[in-house]
Amino acid sequence: MIKELKNSKNYSLIKQLKSYLCPNNLVVQKTKIKYPVIWISRDLLIKTIIFLKQELTKSYSMLYDLHGIDERLRKNDNNTPKLDYTVFYHLISIERNHDIIIKVALSKNSLYVPTISNIFVNANWYERETWEMFGIKFINHPNLTNLIMPKNWTGYPLRKDYLVKATEQEYNYNNNEYYSNVIMNDNSSFNFNKQKTNTKNNKYKNFTFLNLGPNHPSVHGVFRLILKLKGEQIISCVPDIGYHHRGAEKISEFKTWHNYIPYTDRVEYLGGCINEMPYILAVEKLAGIKVSERIKVIRVMLSELFRINSHLLYIGTYIHDLGGMTPIFLIFTDRQKIYNIIEHITGARMHPAWFRIGGLANDLPNGWQKLLKELIHWLPKRLNNYIKISINNSILRNRTKGVAAYNSKDAINWGVTGAALRATGINFDIRKCRPYSGYENFDFDIPIGDGISDCYNRLVLKIEEIFQSINILKQCLNNMPSGPFKVYHNITTPINKSKTLKNIESLINHFVNISWGPTITANESLQMIEATKGINSYYLISDGNVMSYRTRIRTPSFPHLQQIPSVIKGSFIPDLISYLGSIDFVMSDVDR
Repeated sequence: MIKELKNSKNYSLIKQLKSYLCPNNLVVQKTKIKYPVIWISRDLLIKTIIFLKQELTKSYSMLYDLHGIDERLRKNDNNTPKLDYTVFYHLISIERNHDIIIKVALSKNSLYVPTISNIFVNANWYERETWEMFGIKFINHPNLTNLIMPKNWTGYPLRKDYLVKATEQEYNYNNNEYYSNVIMNDNSSFNFNKQKTNTKNNKYKNFTFLNLGPNHPSVHGVFRLILKLKGEQIISCVPDIGYHHRGAEKISEFKTWHNYIPYTDRVEYLGGCINEMPYILAVEKLAGIKVSERIKVIRVMLSELFRINSHLLYIGTYIHDLGGMTPIFLIFTDRQKIYNIIEHITGARMHPAWFRIGGLANDLPNGWQKLLKELIHWLPKRLNNYIKISINNSILRNRTKGVAAYNSKDAINWGVTGAALRATGINFDIRKCRPYSGYENFDFDIPIGDGISDCYNRLVLKIEEIFQSINILKQCLNNMPSGPFKVYHNITTPINKSKTLKNIESLINHFVNISWGPTITANESLQMIEATKGINSYYLISDGNVMSYRTRIRTPSFPHLQQIPSVIKGSFIPDLISYLGSIDFVMSDVDR
């Protein structure tokens, strides 16, 4: 048994699994990940998944992530089997506050695994994305078709032999028939074939089919919903994503550890520095870097400023979706005050790329305290006004209370995180359950709902979270530690320029780090954070190179959109508008 697993939850779980599967059928991988990473054979996958979800006490009831890895070019570190591809399954037990990652090794001549979509309902989209990105087949999947790429796309973008630059690629798809004939299984959606819909005795003749989006203000981005209606009642709907490609995971394989930081801001463009946090912390785990308390507190302060800014936009646009015009104009005044602070500190606004591996780009400038103090004094009164004039408005309550409601079991089944999960009564906030960057040193509460997550509760919880973020900012203002804003580490932080003029070794080190980028020892790490819209995480694999071998970005909006058909079925179009706004998503957080 690996030394780190003894005397821990990991040790107990591995012991149970070995007893259940037989010791020879399970291999534990040593990583920088806090939770166990195990290898099993394809034949044991279903048995293992069922055991962890259905038979184990305090089960691993949430499928948090599922994706693939092209292992063919990876430098073997004697810690992983020799293989061509991997499918990994990341499960969470909220009751245990514990995770496990299961890996299945595949050869290029046998590129398939059984589907687990009949065990975890949210595996459907994850398996489809893995299939279209890597070509790994999921046997008995109910609808293994392209999800993000066009339906007749050729090639697998996340394979190592797939070119990264568009200028290097040939034109490899044709979309002439893409929208003319969308065919899906009757048990999951409906059929658009024009010839069939025009025939007599057609089973669709009593229904109306409506496109909502992909360019529509109420879908908050390039997101398309195909609705099957009877009158205004929604009989079924099909979410159509894939209009807003970031390509962030592929790009990471061609950027140095430092150069990739600006891309993290743009995965979920409202979160700013929050989205830098999981990547930076995951790299620091790989490099073995520990930062000062001052760095931790400053990172928390910037993160909470961006959290408030994102929540304010959500509140304003949501009320606007429901017909209230005034708050959106007032809220942009509040957001401008926050951007003034962010710009004063970082020099930028939406995408600062200000967090650095081992620290920050710069120390706090003079005058930051005055701006932050003014905001802390200004914002609570504004929030109370919004609550009075809009949140307590009878029209808004009637449009949101009891609409698009689901319970904690549904939320866990679909992989829902963030305020939408906590609205069901589950107290699971990464800042408290798994503190990072010094959150354990802050005094703040986690708003929890009354057991049902509906549009109204999700809205109210976001407002309460802003009040708690203000509380955190007060503590940052009054208790900012002294210390360095950058840890000088010879692997990830360039040597001070003044030293390069006096010492040849320093000059060489500086030149190599700047020109080629630093190398990081081969290993794997994972960091979750409580982002603006739910849990966001970076799973990084290093093979000892100057860039990531594989970067997996798990975003909250992806599973939240997958849940839409199950929640909205039987409701009406105005309810759908209320529901979409309450999810609080942006499409870059979906397509990555």
